[in-house]
Amino acid sequence: MIRLNDVELLKQHGHTKYWLYKQLGMSYQNFNKMINNQTASIRYENIEAMCQLLECTPNELFRFEEDVASEQQE
Repeated sequence: MIRLNDVELLKQHGHTKYWLYKQLGMSYQNFNKMINNQTASIRYENIEAMCQLLECTPNELFRFEEDVASEQQE
């Protein structure tokens, strides 16, 4: 499962989720879903903006986690 690595990147830069929300200018509902990994897609323009704001690459912005549910079925 692919997830945003936002919390770690924000910590590294000394910023909060609220700071990122204000910088992106998104609706709070959409921002909250995105930041809590509750959405199936993220616009390229938002990925680009987050990378610029957090001074990272898309590879650093996302992390891959093993799906625990599928591992338990095996």
